[in-house]
Amino acid sequence: MFELRRVSAGYGGHVVLRDVTLKVPPGSVVALLGANGAGKTTLLRVASGLVRPFAGQLLLDDRDVTGLRPHRLVEAGVCHVPEGRGVFPSLTVRDNLRMHCLAGREEEMIAKAIDIFPSLGRRIGALAGTMSGGEQQMLALARAYIQNPRLALLDEVSMGLAPVVVDEIFRFLEILAKEGASLLLVEQYVTRALAIADYVYLLNRGEVRFVGEPDELEGSDIFKEYVGVEIG
Repeated sequence: MFELRRVSAGYGGHVVLRDVTLKVPPGSVVALLGANGAGKTTLLRVASGLVRPFAGQLLLDDRDVTGLRPHRLVEAGVCHVPEGRGVFPSLTVRDNLRMHCLAGREEEMIAKAIDIFPSLGRRIGALAGTMSGGEQQMLALARAYIQNPRLALLDEVSMGLAPVVVDEIFRFLEILAKEGASLLLVEQYVTRALAIADYVYLLNRGEVRFVGEPDELEGSDIFKEYVGVEIG
């Protein structure tokens, strides 16, 4: 169980999140939705230790991990794939992957990444910065995959990508969830996120406005009001 409990956070003196409580049960997919500026990215940055909350707690298996440095949360199984792909453009695909491999298991773990995204195998010696946006996103996700995360924090991983690449990425997310990882997913393709989600949270101006299961949102006025689209 991963939990943000009554968290308030922001930057400098500006409050972005206000008294937010959010839970990610083991082995579940939680969709975090809201309009632009709702605080979704800030929430993921708090969850990964990049932003320390002004108030509240982060809990992992009922252990208070508030204030732990990001690398300590990574060691505990928390993996953050930020918006913007987050690869090292001047390094090869192989070296990007090697940075996340355990010593002595590099070839095994790289093979695992290539198995999930075969196109990376065809570009294994290429500089990451020369690849397409879709290939770079696959590389970012593959780096997360080989870490066997307990919790994956995923921020708009399909943004700006061609539909065929989006299909491949959502297939990957389903595999990641089936293999036991919990996912906290911020996603612009709302209906696709809801299709794989077990639970959904709606944020509006830094506050949670709805918590429930995806089918509770069909035809919901609150969904249209806070996300800006209709479903159902």
